[in-house]
Amino acid sequence: MAPTDETGQAAQKSSASGTTPPVRPPVGGAGANGRMPRWLPRAMVLALALVAVFQLGSWAFHQLTGLLINILIAFFLALAIEPAVSWMASRGMRRGFAAFVVFIGVMVVSAGFVTLLGSVLADQIIKLIEGFPEYLDSVINWINTHFKTDLKRVDIQEGLLRSDWLRNYVQNSATGVLDVSAQVIGGLFQLLTIALFSFYFAADGPRLRRAICSVLPPARQAEVLRAWEIAVNKTGGYIYSRGLMALISGVAHFVLLQAMDVPYAPVLAVWVGLVSQFIPTIGTYLAGALPMLIAFTVDPWYALWVLIFVVIYQQFENYVLQPKLTSKTVDIHPAVAFGSVIAGTALLGAVGALIAIPAIATLQAFLGAYVRRYDVTDDPRVHGHRRGEGAGLLTRARGLWTRRPGAERPGGGAADGNSGESTS
Repeated sequence: MAPTDETGQAAQKSSASGTTPPVRPPVGGAGANGRMPRWLPRAMVLALALVAVFQLGSWAFHQLTGLLINILIAFFLALAIEPAVSWMASRGMRRGFAAFVVFIGVMVVSAGFVTLLGSVLADQIIKLIEGFPEYLDSVINWINTHFKTDLKRVDIQEGLLRSDWLRNYVQNSATGVLDVSAQVIGGLFQLLTIALFSFYFAADGPRLRRAICSVLPPARQAEVLRAWEIAVNKTGGYIYSRGLMALISGVAHFVLLQAMDVPYAPVLAVWVGLVSQFIPTIGTYLAGALPMLIAFTVDPWYALWVLIFVVIYQQFENYVLQPKLTSKTVDIHPAVAFGSVIAGTALLGAVGALIAIPAIATLQAFLGAYVRRYDVTDDPRVHGHRRGEGAGLLTRARGLWTRRPGAERPGGGAADGNSGESTS
């Protein structure tokens, strides 16, 4: 095989000087025999390590999602009781003891309400079970009268007892007792976790703020403290608005239940107010179910009236009451409040719906303090008018009247063009 010109020239140079010229390494970093570069194994190991760290972090995040949500709830609860704890601490009480007193008060009120409501509910369920045959007879008589049927209570009872649906329901209920018990225990443990974290956040609030500010420069410390103060104010305002709506809802439902002479009307009104406002998404349905059940024990038609009133009041609250109160107490637009609830529900479910409005209000207030604003120009379009629409309807009508043929001008002359000629 004949040598090329370059190899021939190199051979001539090497024979002339007696030395072999250095061989250039091939492009790409590979060695003379085509081996991989030295950096490639390290890059592969680094990439595998990053993937492993990402997978481990993702797995840990999914495992700790429940704990993180509990901590988030506890943080907002601590912000809600922060004004009361700070007020008691400013009067000379130790902060830890003040937080303990507030928590004990909340727990006593909640336990008393749950106990009273449980006794009312148990009493009404017993009465409902005892009077169920009479209710069933009245319903059967109504059906036979209006639909010309011949139903009997004995036939219906035998059909229910022999039905496969009832047998399957009893079997599923018996097998699901352990699952229900596990869910109850898990719920109690979750409530205990939230209560402990809330107590620590409220009792050690200043220490937590000092710990956060100690790792930040002075300028950032002021911003963190400002954000904390805004969060306390907005969360307190949100709790205030919810409490006010609960009061209005309770009073409205109390008037209805008292007018229909439904027993335990005050307790049921408090139940409707609290549950409908502080349990998002399904709170309205849970709140209205109990008054309907107890009203049914008085008269089946009363239950229908309660249902109609609950639906109408809910629409009034959603479209009239809630946007106004929420926009005033947390200072956000009603559309933003509604959108934040939807976004919070999509992200965190019921918890996100509960804390979405104070979180968005806090973020909006914090960002608003650092957004530079300018004076708005005096343009008709700013006020919702197009150019030339600033004049009122009366002014434009007067202008059209003065421009009609034969009309006199304001100066005394006629409106037509010939009369307006000037003398020389």
